[in-house]
Amino acid sequence: MKKYTKYLLMLLWSTIIVACAKSENKPTKEKEVMKTKKVLFVTTSFDQVKVNGKKTGLWIEEFATPYYALALEGFEITVATPNGGNAPVDPKSTEPEYSTESVKKFYSDPAAQKKLAQTVALKDIKAEDYDAVFYPGGHGPMWDLPDNALSIALIKAFYEAGKPIALVCHGPAALKNVTDKNGVSLVKGRKISAYTNTEESTGQTLDMVPFSLEDMLKEKGAAYVKGEDWKPYSVQDGQLISGQNPASAELVAKQLITNLNK
Repeated sequence: MKKYTKYLLMLLWSTIIVACAKSENKPTKEKEVMKTKKVLFVTTSFDQVKVNGKKTGLWIEEFATPYYALALEGFEITVATPNGGNAPVDPKSTEPEYSTESVKKFYSDPAAQKKLAQTVALKDIKAEDYDAVFYPGGHGPMWDLPDNALSIALIKAFYEAGKPIALVCHGPAALKNVTDKNGVSLVKGRKISAYTNTEESTGQTLDMVPFSLEDMLKEKGAAYVKGEDWKPYSVQDGQLISGQNPASAELVAKQLITNLNK
């Protein structure tokens, strides 16, 4: 009888230990499933076109719209620039006629403003820490991102890791000198959309850019695609998601969110 009782106690104790072990493991698995995905925004440190003295920088709608769309989905956002610190905003993009709801929200949101005021320097960014990268536009990125070795290496790292790369308006300028592991331009043969020559011309901003974005993409072998000027238009080709103009920022953000939620 004693042996039988002892056996039952041992069996009960073993059952309790197994149950506890399962209970301890369960939260860990749930945490792994619920792990917050991280999106890196890369924008400009360039604030003035020297040849005409005009101020430039990031076009704020192209930051604010995707920022809030992604934040609403629960993604963690980090903002980086070539130099770190304050990311200059094109003053024209803050004028009333360009102040969309997301722009208005940004300028009443101290936490979001702090993200742009205290950006991380590209030298301190590691692609493996993020699930996707987003390049908003503005004329500033045309000047300091195409030849930036850190940005080029970052995009290559995201591409080789199979992660989404989203760009809008003048943001695709960052693709100018990015190649794959075989040395072939990353945009060659791929559908890419970006600010059009006619939008640049009718917007009277030809003196704000160092080169034609549309022409550059075509010269690099991209299958350049576009919609109507000033209308929302975006396209995805593989990992590359791109939008034509400021009005396309929301479409690009939505496509990026779809990719991140797969």
